[in-house]
Amino acid sequence: MITIGIRATPKVVTFAIFDAEESTIVNVEEIKIPAAFETPAALKYVRSNLLDVLHEYKVERAGIRVTEGMANPNIERIQIEGVILEAFASSELQSYYVGQIASISRRLGIDRDEFKPFAEGKEYPGVENWKKMSKEEREAILCAIGAKDA
Repeated sequence: MITIGIRATPKVVTFAIFDAEESTIVNVEEIKIPAAFETPAALKYVRSNLLDVLHEYKVERAGIRVTEGMANPNIERIQIEGVILEAFASSELQSYYVGQIASISRRLGIDRDEFKPFAEGKEYPGVENWKKMSKEEREAILCAIGAKDA
């Protein structure tokens, strides 16, 4: 089963493709939103590219790391997260989940307090070059691994 995990920022959507049967990361990549795009065009760009990724990798399950409820809201990020959720709903995914730190941690079988150190680069079992990845890449991978039980 192939899963995807996503972590959005206002200008970039980072995704990780995970093969749950082989327990391997297939790909980690970014969808960079062109700076010249106005908001509607940027959202359309994200949706279109994400649907292509889901189709290309034959993704069955997905997870997205969303803004924490207590965080200072970033409107652009929240809009992108909404479009990602709409793309999930419009796709042929079997299932997907929306995750904040607590729910992603539960899916991974780790304590909530362990999530941030993993996201910040503390070694994570079974993932090569973990410390060399960005925080967004690590969060996308954690979401993808958690999606196997979505």
